[in-house]
Amino acid sequence: MTHATQTPRLAGRREWIGLAVLVLPLLLVSMDMTVLYFAIPSISAALNPSGTEQLWIIDMYGFVLAGLLITMGNVGDRIGRRKLLLIGSVIFGLASVAAAFASDPTTLIVARAIQGVGGATLMPSTLALVRNMFEDEKQRRSAIAVWSTGLSVGAALGPIVSGVLLQFFPWGSVFLINAPVMVLLLILVPTLVPEYRLPKGQAGKFDFASGLLSLAGVLSVIWGLKEAAVNGFSTLPAVALVVGVALGYVFVRRQKTLQHPMIDPQLFRNRDFGASMTVSIACSFCLIGFGIFTTQYMMEVLRMSTLEAALWTMASPVVVTLVVPFVTIVARTVRPAYIIATGFLVAAVGFVVMTQLGVERNLFTVMGGAIGIGMGIAIVLTCITDLVVAAAPKERAGAASALLETGQELGGALGIAILGSVGAAVYGSYFDAHTPQNVPAAAVEASNQTLATASTVAHGLPQAQADSLLAVAREAFTSSLHYSAIAGGIVAVGAAIFTIALLRRIKPTPPAPQDENKTEETKVLQSTVA
Repeated sequence: MTHATQTPRLAGRREWIGLAVLVLPLLLVSMDMTVLYFAIPSISAALNPSGTEQLWIIDMYGFVLAGLLITMGNVGDRIGRRKLLLIGSVIFGLASVAAAFASDPTTLIVARAIQGVGGATLMPSTLALVRNMFEDEKQRRSAIAVWSTGLSVGAALGPIVSGVLLQFFPWGSVFLINAPVMVLLLILVPTLVPEYRLPKGQAGKFDFASGLLSLAGVLSVIWGLKEAAVNGFSTLPAVALVVGVALGYVFVRRQKTLQHPMIDPQLFRNRDFGASMTVSIACSFCLIGFGIFTTQYMMEVLRMSTLEAALWTMASPVVVTLVVPFVTIVARTVRPAYIIATGFLVAAVGFVVMTQLGVERNLFTVMGGAIGIGMGIAIVLTCITDLVVAAAPKERAGAASALLETGQELGGALGIAILGSVGAAVYGSYFDAHTPQNVPAAAVEASNQTLATASTVAHGLPQAQADSLLAVAREAFTSSLHYSAIAGGIVAVGAAIFTIALLRRIKPTPPAPQDENKTEETKVLQSTVA
C-alpha cells in the first residue's frame, strides 16, 4: 500500500497507553505547585523557618520551573524529548526525596529549586511528545484534552493529597510520594513513548545568551509580581518588572537574528498564536490567582481540618474529569472560540457564586463556586492548548509548549499579584473600619494584614478577646474574597469577549474520515481519563 495521500497517521493502542504514562509526570509537576497549601503549617512547626525562608519554600519551585521552561523546551528539541523526560524524572525524583528528608529550611529551599529544574524538563517534554505521537487533528485534540485534564486535576489534587497525607504521615510524605511514580516512569517511558529530536541540520547550536535572557526575564517578572502581592507595590518590584519586560524584549529581538532561534519569530506574527497565548494567560490568572482564597476560606473561616478541607476540595477535579472529554466531541462541530468563551462564562458564574459566601458554613455554595471556576477553566485550557500547539510546526513543538507553559506561569503570578492585592486592600480596609474594641492595640495592629496572622495572634489572647478579633478577621477575609471574586469574574468575561473578537474565524476540526481506530481510541481515552 503506497502513501500517495497526505493523510496523517492514526495513533493506535501503543500511543494511547503512552499518553496515560505521560500524564503521570504532569500530574506530579502540577501537584507540586499547590501541594504546600496545607503542608506549610506542619513544615513551619518542624523546621521553624523565618518569614522570608517560608516564602522561598513556597515560591522557589515555581520560580525555577517558570524561568527554565523555554530553555528546557529547546534542550529537548535538540537532545531528544524522551531523553530529556527521563533525565528530568531522575532529577525530580531525587530532589523530592531530598525535600522529604530536609532537616533545615535551607536544605528544603535548595531541594525545591532542584525540583523546579526537573519540573521544567518534564512539562514541555510531555506536551511536545503528545504533539509528535498524535498527528491526526481529531486524535490530537482528544489527547490534549487528556493532557489538559492531567494539568488541571494535578493542580487541584495538590491540596487534597497533602491534606490526606498530613492526616496520617509526617510532612515529608507530600514530597516522598513523587519518588515511586518517577521510578515507574523510568520503566514505562522507554517502552511506550517514541523518541523525537530535531534533525542535526535544523537544530543548530544551543544559544546560551538566549537561555540566560529568558531565565532572567521570566524570573524578574514573576518575582516582581509576587513581591508586589506579598509586600505591596514599591520601588523594588517595579524595577524588577521593568527589567524583566526589557529582557523579554531583548530576547525576542535576538531570536530574529539567529539562524536557529529558541522561539520561532514567525509564531509572534501569527495572530491566532498570539491571541491564544493571551487567552491562556487569562486562564491561569483566574484559576491560580483565586485558588488560594478557597483553601484559606475553608481552613481559616470555616475552621475545617486539613483532611476535611481536602475531601471537600475533591468535588471540582472529579467534575472536571467527567466534563472535559465531551469538549473534544463538541469541538468537532462548534468553533473553538465559542467553546472557550463558554468556558470563561461558566467560570464567571463560579466567581459570582463565590461572592455569596459568608462566615457561616455553606458548603453547597463553596463547592458550587469552586466547581464552576474549575470546570470553566478546564474547558478553556483544553481548547486553547490545542490551538497553541497546532499553530506551531511539529519540529518546534517543544519550544512552543514551553512558551505556552511559561505564559501560564506568568498568568498565575499575575493573578496572585492582582487578586492578592485586591484581597489585601479590602481586608485591611474592612479591619480598620471594624476594629474590635476590647483587643489590645498591638494585637489589632499585627492582625490587620492577613487572616493567618490574626489566627496566630489570637492564640495568645484570652478567649473573649480572641473570639472578638477572629470574628472581625473572618468577616474581613470573606469581604476580601468577594471583591477578588468580582475581579476574577470581570477578567473571565473580558477574556470571553476577547476570544470571540479575535479567534472566532478558526473553524472546528471535523471528524476524521478514517474510523478504523475509533473504537480502540475511545476505549483507551475513556480508561485514561477515568
